[in-house]
Amino acid sequence: MFPFQLLNLFFITSKVEEEKERKYDVSVYKRGDLLEVPRTLFTHFGIYLGDNKVAHLIPDILPVLSSDEKAIGSMVTNNRLILGVIAKVASVRVDNVEDFAYGAQILVNHMDKVCSRPPFCGEEVARRAEKLLGSVSYSLLWYNCEHYVMYCRYGTAISFQTYQFCKTVRKIFCSKKCAVFAALLGLGAMLYLGSTSVLTALLTLLVSFTIWMAS
Repeated sequence: MFPFQLLNLFFITSKVEEEKERKYDVSVYKRGDLLEVPRTLFTHFGIYLGDNKVAHLIPDILPVLSSDEKAIGSMVTNNRLILGVIAKVASVRVDNVEDFAYGAQILVNHMDKVCSRPPFCGEEVARRAEKLLGSVSYSLLWYNCEHYVMYCRYGTAISFQTYQFCKTVRKIFCSKKCAVFAALLGLGAMLYLGSTSVLTALLTLLVSFTIWMAS
């Protein structure tokens, strides 16, 4: 049990390293508001439920390592979050505004400006958010915190962060330069290995052609 206790201590005390100083005026938030905060490498989203409570989908490795409900219920630090992303372990949980924001500035209903769909009424948004509380299947690209809040507020599970990421990846890898590079790399590998069979030549051609057509 000692390793698990040590991990619990690490995850709990890591909170002290990034202690929050900012206080939030919760009177400006309404039930059903979509709250948005920048975190380490991404933007995090949640739905305000009222009474200083926010529902949000967040990866967390600690439930895999411990059954200590008190430790699991404490604020999810960046260490726990990043390891949760890797392990694809997440849940929709309720935290206070301070723990949700993690010291960052909060934007309210900013997504209303970019989403083509009108939002549901605040009570319906909060009801949807509460209905999904608990463990969920998690994917950094296909179901993250943004998908969750967009479904709750607008009825469509989309993520603009994911779209921009995939667009950037496509721009890098699905380009004509990348197609030429793949062809040269395949040719170089065949010459180096002394393997110039029809199969390897066709495979190199197919990969290069696919990238070229996708560019």
